[in-house]
Amino acid sequence: MKRRNFLQASAVGAAGAVAMPAIAQSAPEVRWRLTSGFPKSLDTLFGGGELLAKYVSEATDGKFQIQTFAAGEIVATPQAADAVSSGTVEMAHTCSYYYVGKDPTFAIGTTLPFGMNSRQTNAWLYHGNGNALLNEFYEGYNLFALPAGNTGAQMGGWFRKEIKTVQDLQGLKMRIAGLAGQILAKLGVVPQQIAGGDLYPSLERGTIDAAEWVAPYDDEKLGLNKVAPFYYYPGFWEGGPAIHFFINKEKWEALPKAYQAAMTAAAGYCNVDTQAKYDAKNPPALRSLIGAGAQLRPFSQEIMEAGYKAANDIYDELSASNPKFKKIYDSYKAFRGEEYLWFQVAEYAYDNFMIRARARG
Repeated sequence: MKRRNFLQASAVGAAGAVAMPAIAQSAPEVRWRLTSGFPKSLDTLFGGGELLAKYVSEATDGKFQIQTFAAGEIVATPQAADAVSSGTVEMAHTCSYYYVGKDPTFAIGTTLPFGMNSRQTNAWLYHGNGNALLNEFYEGYNLFALPAGNTGAQMGGWFRKEIKTVQDLQGLKMRIAGLAGQILAKLGVVPQQIAGGDLYPSLERGTIDAAEWVAPYDDEKLGLNKVAPFYYYPGFWEGGPAIHFFINKEKWEALPKAYQAAMTAAAGYCNVDTQAKYDAKNPPALRSLIGAGAQLRPFSQEIMEAGYKAANDIYDELSASNPKFKKIYDSYKAFRGEEYLWFQVAEYAYDNFMIRARARG
């Protein structure tokens, strides 16, 4: 080959190498499975896992594929964390507080009764060292977590009868679990753990007297207003519950940095999108439920105050006996105090005015 032709060929080859995307040169083919903590019928929640898979695939030119499975298709929701920890699946899209049976500290990853709202929760997770503290805790279970969404403040649930005082809660059988169940038990409630698909027949037969689920958009699908007409608010046990992607820690650390970045960015989008969907879909669903006969009721101040005291009593007990809980709760509690110091100034004043202005027409 002549020297001139050789130089021209070398230049073309070098240009081709430079033009090729860096990720394409070092991107391995990766195939993961994601088990969701939610059924497909809860499209806003289940959809978060699908959204992550979509954006991760697009960001990596299809090199990193994540197949999503609904709750129960591989493992049931209560076994999702164990499946990720053991490597049965690479990741899960779920709520940390589903696993309080392992350690009550798992509850803080989602929310605590009388905890922060969704914006405050994100502030703590991203900029208050919250998610770093949680990942330090999750490391003991071979888990790494990324924030993946929020529902916003949830409703207090459906009741077959009016609940005006703490006395009305005595002996009331209610579908509610975790730390919220423990707190309401202090008020006389008998907590029941029942799957979403069983709520309607359980209320209809009187097996339970009340049930909490999520918020109007999801609740309407269950038709609970037909068998439990009183719809109470707020769900003070879920003021801003976060959802997480749990990832097997070893699998996460083995990913190329570019793939980790793609997943982190996609999870961040899911975190915003889930909340936005609920905020858009809950108003018309609430109108529809009320139009169908649901009777909206606020929890009385007496019940709220009693619940608040019971919650803090439990947190004090857990902090005294569980150093892992105490370490994260101390951070969470201090951050919550600062957030509400700020929110009472501009946010609350603005929202309060706008709500009253709307009422005036």
